Amino acid sequence: MMSHYKILILGASYGSLLASKLLFGGHSVTLVCLPAEADLINSEGFRVRMPIRGRAQPVLIDSRDLPGKVSAMGAADVNPADYDLIGLAMQEPQYGSPGVRELLERIATSRVPCMSIMNMPPLPYIARLPGIDANAVKAAYTDPSVWSAFDSGTLTLCSPDPQAIRPPEEKVNFLHVTLPTNFKVARFDNEKSNAILRDLEQGIDAIRMDTPEGKTEVPVKLRFHESLFVPLAKWPMLLAGNYRCVTADGMRTAQEAVHSDLGQSRAVYDFVVDVCIALGAKREDLVPFDKYADAAKSLARPASVARALTNGAPNVERADKLVQLLAKQKGMSHPVVDEIVALVDRRLEANRQKIKSAAA
Repeated sequence: MMSHYKILILGASYGSLLASKLLFGGHSVTLVCLPAEADLINSEGFRVRMPIRGRAQPVLIDSRDLPGKVSAMGAADVNPADYDLIGLAMQEPQYGSPGVRELLERIATSRVPCMSIMNMPPLPYIARLPGIDANAVKAAYTDPSVWSAFDSGTLTLCSPDPQAIRPPEEKVNFLHVTLPTNFKVARFDNEKSNAILRDLEQGIDAIRMDTPEGKTEVPVKLRFHESLFVPLAKWPMLLAGNYRCVTADGMRTAQEAVHSDLGQSRAVYDFVVDVCIALGAKREDLVPFDKYADAAKSLARPASVARALTNGAPNVERADKLVQLLAKQKGMSHPVVDEIVALVDRRLEANRQKIKSAAA
């Protein structure tokens, strides 16, 4: 069994959180990102600031101090066949952009195992869910054709449960973790690929960081699951929290979205849990609402989807629409979910019209 892996991660922002864990284990990580980010990471590495329960001060992880090696490059320079595992940590609309689309095609044909760390599961992952028509949810994707070359068995999903931001006052190679929960990854169809995930899980479990208090366990683990449905535990959180940060004319924090009407939040959350169970999840695969609502008390910023819409984005991840369409396949619907989808549709259309008007 190999103990050292070469891992490619598309997306240097959220991707650097997973990368920091992998570098502790001595693995080599390549981040695919924009030229300015790549230059900075190649010259200075990256930093991840992370709170630790019971400790007043967060820890600062500096990639330059870790045993693994990190490098960064643009999409055009990557040969996917050079890697043992590939992580997809960009937001879903970015995969259709010039350069990234072509890289994704090369990744698909390389058949290197791919682990998605997106709120929006790639379409080939949806195709792995039993009894689901993946073609019927294509409308939720910015450009479903970017996924068409994938063998679905080579692609799995890792829930992006940990929350992190790039503080505006810091350089772009800095990430601040606001909620240090675990990544939960579902199995591949291939046991050789699963062995890589189990190796990484064990290595990340063993991480201890030198602090003034001594050897300190660092949060944010990788948890391997045989169930395909465990990563879907993020969906109730997205619908009850993230997408409800979007308002008709602006945005609100995730804490406000969840706690301003706790009854409605619970109703939406429970509905999405029921959708996941209808798809095949077990209740124990999912996170109870009260546990999520407690965590949401610390989410003092609007979710990225709300920030993107407010900043005029013409496309955002549509996990809201994906859940709505999957529910429809099971004969299920919820009026608040329908309202969320309609509101995001309207906000996107307004942004697209503004872009058209500016170009005219």
